[in-house]
Amino acid sequence: MAKQQELFDSEPAPWELDEGDDRLIATIVLPEAPFGPFDYAVPEALRSSLGPAMRVRVPLGRSNRTVIGYCVRVANQVPSESRSHRLKDVQSLVDHAPLLATSMLRLTEWMSEYYLCPWGQVLEAVVPAGVRHQAGTREVTYLSVPTNVAARLTQLKLPRKQAEALRMLAASARPLTVAELSKAAKCTAAPIKELQRKALVRSDTCRELKDFGNKPTVERDQSLQLNAEQQIALSKTLDALNSQRAETILIFGVTGSGKTEVYMQAIDEVVSFGRQAIVLVPEISLTPQTVSRFRSRFDRVAVLHSHLSNVERNAQWREIASGRVQVVVGARSAIFAPTPHLGLIVIDEEHDSSFKQDSLPRYHARDVALQRAKMESVPVVLGSATPSLESWSRAKHGEFQLVELENRILDRPLPHVGTIDLRTEYQSRKSRGAISRPLHQSMTAALKDQGQIILLLNRRGFSTSIQCPSCGEVVKCPDCDIALTHHREGEKAVCHYCDFQIIAPPVCPSCQFEGIRYAGLGTQRLEAEVRARFGEARVLRMDSDTMQKPGSHEQAFAKFRAGEIDILVGTQMIAKGLDFPNVTLVGVINADTALHFPDFRASERTFQLVTQVAGRTGRGERGGHVLVQTFSPEHPAIIAATKHDYRMFADQELPIRDEYGYPPASSMMRGIIRGPSERMTETFAEHLCEEIQRGLDEQYPDARLLGPSPAPISKLRGKFRIHFLLFGQNVETLRNIVRETTATAKPPEDVQWVLDVDSLDML
Repeated sequence: MAKQQELFDSEPAPWELDEGDDRLIATIVLPEAPFGPFDYAVPEALRSSLGPAMRVRVPLGRSNRTVIGYCVRVANQVPSESRSHRLKDVQSLVDHAPLLATSMLRLTEWMSEYYLCPWGQVLEAVVPAGVRHQAGTREVTYLSVPTNVAARLTQLKLPRKQAEALRMLAASARPLTVAELSKAAKCTAAPIKELQRKALVRSDTCRELKDFGNKPTVERDQSLQLNAEQQIALSKTLDALNSQRAETILIFGVTGSGKTEVYMQAIDEVVSFGRQAIVLVPEISLTPQTVSRFRSRFDRVAVLHSHLSNVERNAQWREIASGRVQVVVGARSAIFAPTPHLGLIVIDEEHDSSFKQDSLPRYHARDVALQRAKMESVPVVLGSATPSLESWSRAKHGEFQLVELENRILDRPLPHVGTIDLRTEYQSRKSRGAISRPLHQSMTAALKDQGQIILLLNRRGFSTSIQCPSCGEVVKCPDCDIALTHHREGEKAVCHYCDFQIIAPPVCPSCQFEGIRYAGLGTQRLEAEVRARFGEARVLRMDSDTMQKPGSHEQAFAKFRAGEIDILVGTQMIAKGLDFPNVTLVGVINADTALHFPDFRASERTFQLVTQVAGRTGRGERGGHVLVQTFSPEHPAIIAATKHDYRMFADQELPIRDEYGYPPASSMMRGIIRGPSERMTETFAEHLCEEIQRGLDEQYPDARLLGPSPAPISKLRGKFRIHFLLFGQNVETLRNIVRETTATAKPPEDVQWVLDVDSLDML
């Protein structure tokens, strides 16, 4: 945290207090530079109303311009001798109630320290904009009769309508609006306004949320009978709940082993004691199915995810904060749900990279959950068929309690997974389509047997590159070092990083050669091929291009579940957490899409993706099988995935991580410097790394600094990108060194730099 600063009046004056007197001082942090913290005096008029986690208006700098900041601390302080100037006063309140509970305010302070992000920016990210702006609320004025007026009610001489209105208001068990009082007293608003003018009625104004009507009713389901493995997992979770300790339980269960039922029965226990649970899922596409399952078991379920409007998010936030909600379901930001009676946190598919925020503050929801649970003394349940190696390592070292579910529900077998060597396929056939002969034959058989099919391809668009075979020119984004992706819809070429787009060129933009080549394979091209090959089949594509409208995920999955869709084509959003018993075939079109990225986690992500999508089949009585098309069938990650053998993968991968000092063998930070001038960006990056290396040499010689060097994506949104990596066993020491050595580093104009603690993105 930056050294405490003080802002003084433009015309300093001495303290007007006798020795030993104290004053109420508010510590304020700002969401924009300069971030603070700053001290302000609390004027007498605000002493009783200002508290932590409220926003205030304060004067800043010599010009005393008014800015809005967050009050994080209020305390009586005796002015020291060195403090010879009078602090500026807080001007006014923005909020009339704290936006966060004390425990949540402490959590944001921890996030600021851990992720090296200004506290004000953390608060701005944690409290949704819809909540800050009270979206969907309206100002309502309530009328009541003051006690001194009620005591002399019979003595007042008033016109008949005024007297009747005052009598009705005094007899009411609660304050009434003008409209309610007019209706009750059978009068217009004029007599009521006269009562207000005579000060016989008190007016109190507040903001209220609009009524959104009744929520849809869901048919209730009963708890299912647990098998022996599930019962052990539940018992260990209940032990942690009953002991009220912050224990972390990792449920390592194969796909279809019934992890969700364990979660729900544990939450049932939490709810029975009047407490609340938070359930995190990685994809918005999973939220509708998860919400539906929880609403079938619990009366009051709230939803928080990025597709909510500000009005909807504010409504949910207020309902949660009231304590009436039993279960909060959502994506990573739901970890900040303002539950006043938190009893349990569940993170499903805990390995998923979407739990890591890619903008400030760059938090990981799993690690924030662990810290929140520690602060509030509640257990955390992590669930996955393919745990992150970080969580697996912590479980093996005894930091987490490991519970295993090795068998599927009803002892159903795991699907057989076969590989198709695309090298052989491409050498032996003339066709260059996405679907190999064995996969085509299996799809034909599955459709004939009235089974459903899932095809996974983790690439959007129609063609993933546009290149001229004459001059070699690749059509790239002018602002990013990325090839444009061809989208058949609208015949456009799009950058998936900055959304730049042009009309797809019919000839080479460089040499005008007419035989320009559209290469690579995306979900649009796959969908077109499926429709051409299986003309009578009903096909649906799910990717971020087709699932943009609110409710589109729910509608797509509802159709697939109802049997209205035969073949579901999609990206990773269809790969995990979904339960469709009639799926008898899963095809992975190209398992190598991320296998050879310049990222030490590439093997882990490939293993997880293939294993997860394989788990979408064989969940019903009909069984199922999986075909994985790959150019690398001998790769250890592919072999382990085809065998559903997580331990095999972990036992092969962890020694490699240990040898090179990659997480979980060490902690890692990634620094990214970006600017419009490549030379200027490189120069500042070198200076920054020299300062950090100097600090490491003095305080932490065992740590490693790699870089600076161009990032794998060397240009993005018009900015050149240089990155460096920091490795060390002690993340706290690393943070302190970085904070100290970079505190005075001032980048050139237009050059920015960020530090990503526990980084997952290496591109």
